[in-house]
Amino acid sequence: MKKSNTINIRSLSEIHRDHDLPAPQHPLISLINWPKNRIPENKFEGSVLSNFYRISFGIGLSGLSKYGQCHYDYAEGGMTFIAPNQIIGKCSYEFAEEWSMYTLLVHPDFLLTYPLAKKIKQYGFFSYNTNEALHLSEKEKITIATILKEIEDELNNRIDDLSQDVIVSQIELLLTYANRFYKRQFITRKAINSNLLQELEDILDNYLSSGRTLNEGTITVQFLADKMNVSPSYLSDMVRSLTGQNALTFIHQKVIEAAKEKLSTTTLSVSEIAYELGFGHPSSFTKLFKAKTNLSPLDFRKSFN
Repeated sequence: MKKSNTINIRSLSEIHRDHDLPAPQHPLISLINWPKNRIPENKFEGSVLSNFYRISFGIGLSGLSKYGQCHYDYAEGGMTFIAPNQIIGKCSYEFAEEWSMYTLLVHPDFLLTYPLAKKIKQYGFFSYNTNEALHLSEKEKITIATILKEIEDELNNRIDDLSQDVIVSQIELLLTYANRFYKRQFITRKAINSNLLQELEDILDNYLSSGRTLNEGTITVQFLADKMNVSPSYLSDMVRSLTGQNALTFIHQKVIEAAKEKLSTTTLSVSEIAYELGFGHPSSFTKLFKAKTNLSPLDFRKSFN
């Protein structure tokens, strides 16, 4: 059996020791303000898997990090978000003369009993995996840096019975701003996303017209995300920002358009059209068609003719 080349890191202390850093102040949370003589790269080959949330904020550095099956592009710094049990590959950075980087590590247990324990799982950016770093304006960088410095100060100087409440509220504030900035990014990078939307439409059109649906079934959001090297969450956010629909609704719209064309230009039965579009049961196709058009496939054909 081939030996796994993935290192499983189970404690914050292991991460600190790996980078020759002082022991963390708290066993469940750590904020590393990287010193200039401690490059934030793994000393070993292979990938890393840990059970922490990992939020990184860098200025003046760029490079690639293997993330899952794809590469995460830091471009010119910004923020990246990694959830527990996601595999991170070897990082490769280039550093400007003046650079800085924070890494916030939070064990899920630190958030237990707080609403954030559930809410944090709803932030889509923790599942992004390709070219999806959060690119910040200068003003946004100041906002993020200010919150991180508050967390750093609380961890280093004020550990008491209220510290956890304060730090959790600061983490939630950090994520709220990150969510706002990601929504802004979908708008400011609209030209790039428009190209992705065109690519999405091309993949859908080719899939629906190639006959693959007969053997592979209806197209899924996961299939499209894999084809475009983005995560399902990013794909849905991108489609929603440009069309007002989520990715699944966009797929259904394309399927209905293809169905209308077949109903109006061929003599295929409803069952044959359903199978050609990847539906295992004609009743599932009829139900979707009626939900989207307020007509059954047969009624549509009659009204068209």
